[in-house]
Amino acid sequence: MSRRIVAITAGLSQPSSTRLLTDRIVASVQRQAGDGVEVQVIEVRDLATDITSHLLTGFPSQRLGAALDAVASADALIAVTPVFTASYSGLFKSFVDLVDKEALHEVPVLIAATAGTSRHSLVTEYALRPLFSYLRAQVLPTAVFAATDDFADDALSRRIDRAAGELARALAVETPRARVNSWSLDTGPAIADVPGAPASTPYDEVPDFRALLGEQAR
Repeated sequence: MSRRIVAITAGLSQPSSTRLLTDRIVASVQRQAGDGVEVQVIEVRDLATDITSHLLTGFPSQRLGAALDAVASADALIAVTPVFTASYSGLFKSFVDLVDKEALHEVPVLIAATAGTSRHSLVTEYALRPLFSYLRAQVLPTAVFAATDDFADDALSRRIDRAAGELARALAVETPRARVNSWSLDTGPAIADVPGAPASTPYDEVPDFRALLGEQAR
């Protein structure tokens, strides 16, 4: 049975150094893990509008729901964020906030970050590691940080390979998780299909606003 890795990348530009680092980590994991590894990359920037809407309404779009299902189904996670104001980006955190709090229990997570300067190199330790530890994930010992000048450095390649090796070894001993499929790209679940949901909601019937306004006028 193939192992599923989900890579969350939260770069805002296109192309971005964050996606470049993500791709290098994914390639190293695939090389070291061998056959039977399935990788899905989630570009958080493409879900920005969906994330905002969900935070405001409590209802995820079909596309966002499918992404959250992918995270909940993952046998391992790669999480890569740009550094904004000395921490992970707001968009990255907003997406993680929507992940079910039990979804990452004991899931191996490789954390990584990018920034314009090496002054932010500890962001993986004081921001990302505590975040995923709170979610009870198995955060791997080696984190990857890449400043702009690091991409041409062999030291970054060695660190990527070391972190990817830890993830590959963690995958080798993990039992594949069941796939969560609450949503698909075509259809989402009806409210009544969600366990514990009421048979109807206040939104089932749209009021006649013209009639309501007419009553108020009288």
